[in-house]
Amino acid sequence: MTSTTTSTSTGTTLVIGATGTTGSRVTARLAAEGHRVRAASRKAAPVDGARAVRFDWNEPASWDAALAGVDRAYLVPPIGSSDPAAVMLPFLRQARATGVRRAVLLGSSAIPAGGPAVGQVHEALPGLFPEWAVLRPSWFMQNFAGHAPHARSIREEGAIRTASGDGRVGFIDAGDIAAVAVRALTDERAPDTDLILTGPEALSYDDVAAIITEVTGRPVEHRHLTFEELRDRWAAEIPLEFATMLAGMDRAIAGGAEDRTTDAVARLTGRPAGTLRAFVEREVRGNG
Repeated sequence: MTSTTTSTSTGTTLVIGATGTTGSRVTARLAAEGHRVRAASRKAAPVDGARAVRFDWNEPASWDAALAGVDRAYLVPPIGSSDPAAVMLPFLRQARATGVRRAVLLGSSAIPAGGPAVGQVHEALPGLFPEWAVLRPSWFMQNFAGHAPHARSIREEGAIRTASGDGRVGFIDAGDIAAVAVRALTDERAPDTDLILTGPEALSYDDVAAIITEVTGRPVEHRHLTFEELRDRWAAEIPLEFATMLAGMDRAIAGGAEDRTTDAVARLTGRPAGTLRAFVEREVRGNG
């Protein structure tokens, strides 16, 4: 499939999670292209170029206002939920009934259609909407910045802790995910498929630590944990079921599950995905 730069004459696009990592970037890009955007978040936080609306997956009373006049939607699942389909599928059925015809779901490279968690929503999406896409990005480069756990351990301890061994990951910049999302939402033809999104290179966490060290000048090392050690570390902060799932993803990385790259970013946007080194350099300059 080749990208087309022809955009449809859109009504209004609902962006769920409009203040989040990908949602904020999707909102900004849509607004910059002149599209009408409904920026949904739990606090209806003001967003430049968009109309803010309060939205909570767990409060169906908030759904009507979010969906009014909307013909397409960017869907970010509820954070930390091991069963997002329980709340998302009723919402998506309501969205279809109120006129949404194109839906773009943020999934995960680690979870296929019919898999656990968001995989259940992925499986249902084509039957709910005539135009659709599921974005399945690899691990975010933003995991190494801001308030993310890896970023905290890098700052506080000069270390990244994983159970991924020497396994490699095609880390991707959230800005590239957003660029693909905007094309999937607004191009004349929807992708009508799922898209594995990666950066241009597959890197081990040892590679990541070396790049951060080189760019920042601060020593950073990758400390290898067992599955059990990582699970217990996560379980101190989040429910055990979710901690076990996250640690299991690291174990899958160790087995090679994420050792791949794709050209989906370039195909959909017309430009190559950014490198981790470029991302870290941008973060160091303070404009990431």
